[in-house]
Amino acid sequence: MSSPVGAPPDRQPSASGRAKSHHSIIRLTTYSVAAVLALVLVSAVVPPILADESDRAVVNAPIILLTAPIAGEIASISVRAGQMIGQHEPVAHIQNRRIDHTTLITLEEKAASIRESIQGARRKRDSDNEYLTVLDQEIADQSKQLGRQMESQILQLRAEVAESEAAGREKKALVDRQTTMVSRDTASIDMLKPTAQQFEAAVHRADAMTAKLNQKIAQFEALKQGVYVGTDLAPIADLVQKRKDIALDAKRMAIEENELLASVADRERLIEGERKRLDSLASADITTPSAGEVFSLGASSGRYINAGDTLASMVDCNKAFVVAIFSYRQGQDFNVGSRVRVHGAHFDRGTISAVLPKTSDKVDERFAMPFPQTERRELYVLVTPDRDTLGAGGDDGPANLHPGVTSCDVGQWVTVTRENGWVPSVAGMWRRARSTATAAASLIPALPSNNVSLP
Repeated sequence: MSSPVGAPPDRQPSASGRAKSHHSIIRLTTYSVAAVLALVLVSAVVPPILADESDRAVVNAPIILLTAPIAGEIASISVRAGQMIGQHEPVAHIQNRRIDHTTLITLEEKAASIRESIQGARRKRDSDNEYLTVLDQEIADQSKQLGRQMESQILQLRAEVAESEAAGREKKALVDRQTTMVSRDTASIDMLKPTAQQFEAAVHRADAMTAKLNQKIAQFEALKQGVYVGTDLAPIADLVQKRKDIALDAKRMAIEENELLASVADRERLIEGERKRLDSLASADITTPSAGEVFSLGASSGRYINAGDTLASMVDCNKAFVVAIFSYRQGQDFNVGSRVRVHGAHFDRGTISAVLPKTSDKVDERFAMPFPQTERRELYVLVTPDRDTLGAGGDDGPANLHPGVTSCDVGQWVTVTRENGWVPSVAGMWRRARSTATAAASLIPALPSNNVSLP
């Protein structure tokens, strides 16, 4: 075969050489693809099982729901999603203009009615006391007058008793004389009988006058002691009975007044409690129970909400933790209290606080982010950040983070590595390879900027 025109004979490629070069390229490409596939398979299967590092980790924190204590219209909201906020800082203000005052009005009307009853009972009691004063004066005057009358009657009765006794003695002397005359037969027995009867009548009259005197003396003594018995004391007895009735009525009015005072005091307490309840329902300020980050807002200004509705949710940055997924094979190396390193968050170290085989939807509801889904033979490792890397402080300021950190990193995917671990994850390997390549590229000197002409 002749060579092409103008081509040197020693530079003309042969057909066999081209075929060998082609097969070499195909073989090299096949080996390269196989090596890459093997590397990918090994890196996808081996690290998740044996790796001391997990890039399936997310920053999480307990969620705190800020709910409305009353129904009403949101007047203002002073926070926004993602804002860092301190403890007891205002979040929203609620006003309620639809308050029912029926109970308060009813209680006030009842209290006013009881106060009127108290005034009536008080006036009735004062009137009874004044009437008792008048009756006491009247009873005292009449008792004094009757006492003087009884003294004169007693003197009169004593005189009449003495007169009766004297008449009896006179009749007795006459009977004795006539009896002597009859015994001497100087007088008839018929003359003695009328005289004896007259003597007996005088004796009985004296006894009657004595009894009447004793009765009058007894009435006078009873009058002195306040006991009114007899026809002569009947008017005073009526006045005394009326005084007792009025005194009982005055006591009843006093008891009724005390009962009404106790009742109105109870009504006043109920009214005060109802007013406080209405004041608490009229407006309310929602504040944060602790420092943290506002996670989400569920309401806006001007919206009407019911009691118990969620206005916003927040997370406590001081209770932030990392949820990482590791293989069961590595579970024995992740004991509670073990130290780990965290890459990608505002803290770089932490301590394992719990190892969970699984979780549930009810548990996820208590946190800002749901736990990542695990596969077979995987478990959760919960990591608590170190206080010195998270920040320290009290509850008065904003979330306890380092200066310049403006978020809790909730929802941030991070990488968790066991202390002294040597088997990295896939992402860790690629990240380290990229860092190495970047560092190597930075060491290569830059090409000169002027153009170089080829010979």
